[in-house]
Amino acid sequence: MALCGVRALASSGTCAKSVAIPLNHRGTLMADRPLSPHLTIWKWGPHMLVSILHRITGDGMAFVALPTLLCWLGALAAGPEAYAKFQHVATSWYGYVILVGISWAFFNHMSSGIRHFVMDAGAGYEVHTNRHWSVATTVIGIVLTAAFWAAVIWL
Repeated sequence: MALCGVRALASSGTCAKSVAIPLNHRGTLMADRPLSPHLTIWKWGPHMLVSILHRITGDGMAFVALPTLLCWLGALAAGPEAYAKFQHVATSWYGYVILVGISWAFFNHMSSGIRHFVMDAGAGYEVHTNRHWSVATTVIGIVLTAAFWAAVIWL
């Protein structure tokens, strides 16, 4: 069966002239427009960093924070010996690194999620505003993490 170009269709729905139009990997017609530019063409900005960090922190919470939470709950349910072992690992230097990383991922993901929520409402798309809120999102995540750990250590 010959492919019909859009301009080659007659009113009866048949092809006036058979035109070979390339198909994409799904077997549908390819568009007559350029593809999205490559990453080297785009000018990198803080909004791109926030978008990438939002995805990374979401995955980090799914693949690190959730298993850590489940280990904590399992140790809590298993008894004092298991909980003491978990507490020993959690209060070691690498345990603190993991816990600080989890808390930063949470606060960064939360502040970025609030930014996305505001943008979904239709606000903050201006370049200047978007750039400032992108920087603020990253800074807010760091400040909230520092405040959380200061409260944990000193209170």
